[in-house]
Amino acid sequence: MKSIGSKVTRGVGIGAKLECADNTGAKVLKVASVVNYKGTRQRQPKAGVGDVVRCSVVKGSPDMREETPLAVIVRQKKDWRRPSGRRVKFKDNAAVLINERNEPRGNEVRGAIAKEAVERFPEIGKVARVVV
Repeated sequence: MKSIGSKVTRGVGIGAKLECADNTGAKVLKVASVVNYKGTRQRQPKAGVGDVVRCSVVKGSPDMREETPLAVIVRQKKDWRRPSGRRVKFKDNAAVLINERNEPRGNEVRGAIAKEAVERFPEIGKVARVVV
């Protein structure tokens, strides 16, 4: 896992529902915790594009609903600023499921994903259709 070139505004909180952007069998994910989040006391953890979250499967195949997989956020509604000065935002929040070695569990990613997520996880960029 590499560092990101830009500082992404964190727009996805605990309990947020994410669309699953891959073909693993999960449809809707719910954020349970943010991995490696270091914050101030009493502050609710938040995640942004390129962050790893532990989530539960709300909608999907029956065997997937019993799991609490790791996922990488690849799209978020909240806009963030890139070093070039452009502002980027998507129309939904979405994530891709990964395994313990930070490799995608599915072999196809639907929809556009952010460049910041590909910088940090190059394996996801290999199976993505569109990188924005």
